Amino acid sequence: MLKIAGRSHKLCDGISRRDALKIGGLGLGGLSLPQLLKAESQAGIGKSQKSIIMIYMCGAPSHQDMYDLKMDAPSEIRGEYRPIETSVPGLQICEHLPNLASAMDKCVPLRSVYGSPNGAHDSFICYTGHTTQNQPPGGWPSLGSTISRVQGPTNPAIPAFVGLSPDTGHPPYGSPGHPGFLGVGHAAFRPSGPTRKDMVLGQVDGNRLSSRKELLASLDSIRRNMDASGTMAGLDLLTQQAFDILTSSKLVDALDISKEPQEVRDRYGNKGSEKNYGDGAPTNPEHFLMARRLVEAGARVVTLNFGRWDFHSNHFEGMKKTHLPQFDQALSALINDLHERGMAEDVAVVAWGEFGRTPRINKDAGRDHWPQVGGALLAGGGFRTGQVIGATDRLGAEITERPIHFGEVFASLYKFMGLDPHSITLDDFSGRPQYLVDQQHHALPELM
Repeated sequence: MLKIAGRSHKLCDGISRRDALKIGGLGLGGLSLPQLLKAESQAGIGKSQKSIIMIYMCGAPSHQDMYDLKMDAPSEIRGEYRPIETSVPGLQICEHLPNLASAMDKCVPLRSVYGSPNGAHDSFICYTGHTTQNQPPGGWPSLGSTISRVQGPTNPAIPAFVGLSPDTGHPPYGSPGHPGFLGVGHAAFRPSGPTRKDMVLGQVDGNRLSSRKELLASLDSIRRNMDASGTMAGLDLLTQQAFDILTSSKLVDALDISKEPQEVRDRYGNKGSEKNYGDGAPTNPEHFLMARRLVEAGARVVTLNFGRWDFHSNHFEGMKKTHLPQFDQALSALINDLHERGMAEDVAVVAWGEFGRTPRINKDAGRDHWPQVGGALLAGGGFRTGQVIGATDRLGAEITERPIHFGEVFASLYKFMGLDPHSITLDDFSGRPQYLVDQQHHALPELM
């Protein structure tokens, strides 16, 4: 067992910092270089430059209206959408996802995802692989925070973990993934809103910045010696990361999609919106392009959220008017872009929500919460694509073949990153070691 010990860094509610300085993903802690090389050697890879893009679909999309249509079910269950053929013979998906249908040979639809305990809206299980119940002291960390802690940055100027998710009206939707017991030093860097301007030096040149850094270090050493909570250690890391970013244009350049040819930007779509959809997230295709630019620049994990899929009423009209066509264009563009740039082997993509929707359409032409089963889409990662994993019954109500827990997808993603989730541990606030995923959840052999 490879154990990662060290002081925990608690996130104190009294700390005030702008979104643009939530840089914790740079993670200068974690494994020492010899330990990391050993872990990667055991996993059969060299020094990792692999990345993950995770798309959280706020409010839970309906599995049976996207990748698992039920044409043999009664009309009050199957709904109004029709299936279309894809680039994989025999595999059909929703008619309102034509671009993804053409790219389905590069994807893996998961039709039997489960694990949400009670049908409550929360991004937590999508970002951690765990439920909010019975958490260890400090709480479960997200995938991005864990990768930040264990592997650190590929480049000091690029955070290991970037969260593009803006705040939402329903706060549990808006999280980019919390650091949990790993502490503030491994929170997501969130380059959102007007604070983007804080990421440039302005009138302060490099020499003056270096002098200020030295002065700050000498002052902080006094407070650090007096601090027993771990907060100062986390802030030290944040400060170092801030200086690394400010002395390089690499991150700002990665976030600037105006550097892309207009043809590429048009491919991702321009019909979305930067405004939140209801109490959910924006339908912003620029975030998909920005995610590709960030992983290309060296970010290890990028998370984003998209839309609000909680259609308890007017479900079919709402889905086909905004969400399905915009999601279809942006995600298919990302997947094809990764392949065309030779990045598909080194970037894994997952898009999902916290659960599925009820088989039976309600009186308001909507679908309600259905934690029994949901769906997801994987791409890239060197995975065995062009296949479907899992199945549900003729009503889309129960899993009949290959149940897939969220934790199994996380185990697959960690394995893709070169990490054995059952040999590496991280200490929670009590000092107790915690594995990266629960021991009963293993990587999906169908993908590898």
